[in-house]
Amino acid sequence: METMHKDPSNWRGLFYFNRKDPRLTVPKINGLGWTFNFASIYSWLIIVAIILILLGAQFLL
Repeated sequence: METMHKDPSNWRGLFYFNRKDPRLTVPKINGLGWTFNFASIYSWLIIVAIILILLGAQFLL
């Protein structure tokens, strides 16, 4: 599993996309930080939730 995120074929530019990797977050290819596994539906749900919270906060303030 550790070698999956190092495989260049799993990266689409800056985005990690690997359906076989069950992790929600993975280390970036350069080792500096973490990113979402965009093949996971949970990643998309978290991103949509963050956007909705930010938009909701904008209307409440």
